[in-house]
Amino acid sequence: MFIKDIFKKKKPVLSFEVFPPKQDSGLDAVLGAVKAMSSLPIDYMSVTYGAGGSNSKNTARIASYLKDNLSIPALAHLTCVTNTKEAVRERLNEYRALGIDNILALRGDKPKDCYGQLFPGYKYASELTEAIKSCGGFCVGGACYPECHPDSSSLDADIENLKIKVDAGADFLVTQMFFDNDAFYVFRDKCVKKGINVPINAGIMPLTSAGQIDRMAVLSGGASMPSKFLRIISKYQDNPDALKQAGIAYAVEQIIDLLSNDTDGIHIYTMNKPETAEKIVGVVNSLF
Repeated sequence: MFIKDIFKKKKPVLSFEVFPPKQDSGLDAVLGAVKAMSSLPIDYMSVTYGAGGSNSKNTARIASYLKDNLSIPALAHLTCVTNTKEAVRERLNEYRALGIDNILALRGDKPKDCYGQLFPGYKYASELTEAIKSCGGFCVGGACYPECHPDSSSLDADIENLKIKVDAGADFLVTQMFFDNDAFYVFRDKCVKKGINVPINAGIMPLTSAGQIDRMAVLSGGASMPSKFLRIISKYQDNPDALKQAGIAYAVEQIIDLLSNDTDGIHIYTMNKPETAEKIVGVVNSLF
């Protein structure tokens, strides 16, 4: 099923993101986590793509498992960084052969120890989006940054580029994680004014460990951290159990506010932790 059709049928849409293991030996553990999360009332699951495609084979394996074994629509990531146009075509052919028809088109992060050309095929995600759509038979999602992509000069300039991506064929958008809902609402209003009218899935990552803090700052592209969020870190960073509970509570509070403000969907960055996803969905479902 195309994810764009799910957005047409219901609102809000609920989705999870998982990531493949660095080594093949870890695949069974990830599949176990995915199976555990499949019992929750989700509409699709997103599977990331390692820097430079380092985990691409397992991305396809997990996406296939979701679709074929668990009957959950899968959103497989695909990046242009280090990928030639031929490599992109090969990956699309692989996805098509496996029946994977939803793709998140991304520029991608620079992999470590990369000495070759970063963008030998497509330089921008908008170009990759256009190439995927030209193949036919795929629903394509795009990424967006509520507080501006770190490489953009301003939020307005970033939204100009986002409009190019949508015009190239992006059927829906998934935001990078953010911690300030007001920033998301400003971004959403600017998108509407720019004529971006595809669904926007709001990305939420619950803070569950102190070791996650620095990584969240990097992955979010420098998203601002409200004082309330910073107080949680300051007060509980030396108390793992309390930090986990407070982090989940903050994410739930974000989600409740987002749903109350007519957000198209919620995309939870699960970090492959079924128990965290279950706690969040359980609280949210009890209120809506």
